[in-house]
Amino acid sequence: MTPSTHPLFWRHPALPYVELRLVLDGRKVTYAPHSHQQWSVGAILAGQSEFLCADRLHYVEQGALVFMNPNQVHACNPRQGSPWAYYMLHLDKNWLAGFLVQAGIRSCAKWRDSSVDTWFEAELFNDFAAMAGFLMSSQHSLKDKEQKLKVVLGRLFLQLDQQKQHNDHLLPANPLYQVAAYLSEHCGEDRSIDSISAEFGYSAGYLVRAFKRHFNMTPHAYRLNRRVQLGQQALKQGEAISAVAQVTGFSDQAHFQRVFKQRVAATPDQYRRSVAEQD
Repeated sequence: MTPSTHPLFWRHPALPYVELRLVLDGRKVTYAPHSHQQWSVGAILAGQSEFLCADRLHYVEQGALVFMNPNQVHACNPRQGSPWAYYMLHLDKNWLAGFLVQAGIRSCAKWRDSSVDTWFEAELFNDFAAMAGFLMSSQHSLKDKEQKLKVVLGRLFLQLDQQKQHNDHLLPANPLYQVAAYLSEHCGEDRSIDSISAEFGYSAGYLVRAFKRHFNMTPHAYRLNRRVQLGQQALKQGEAISAVAQVTGFSDQAHFQRVFKQRVAATPDQYRRSVAEQD
């Protein structure tokens, strides 16, 4: 039996756009600020936590849905002494954008970020939690799971898109995004932050402060986060942990394991060996 402290994953090669994680006892989990390439939604099953999303700090508890747009830095850590259990669903943003158009919920097939960070709505929460349990179960067909997923996502976005807190205007150009793009593209390299800063016309001290203020993580942490994202992709393909650590630019396997667990709440081995049910 899998210990309650170990996360459980559900994914299937026939549905490559979706990944679901269940954590039943995450009291000892500490997340560094991180981001995902996918659109993500979590359901808090037990406990209380502070939820940092971009520069907004929320108090959340059992019954809350939390939303994270692609590449949005966030961290969610349980309060000391509190239980902590949740579902976390990751969806490919391009698939989701296309589905929302097909379902008649949105008119544009280009992804648009969702508008709120948190939501307390009992009916939607219960629908989402029931759907997540349905996906985790081995008693249902893959076709039924896909249909259940689409039904609940449709209900969710019909209401989510009615929220008025979002701003559809593009952000003004910010040169820090050029630095972020460089770090993402060259994340496997160990070039010093001093050297990168000089290339973009900054002092290292200024870049670190400005980057952290904007992205809620330092340039070095941002680079590590991107390495972990690439590591997740490789582990999904069943590649050896030692090989993944090397190709993603970590100094050794132990370093990779430590950084990976901080950001994913699972060791690389737990993540790689978590197998979707075979239908």
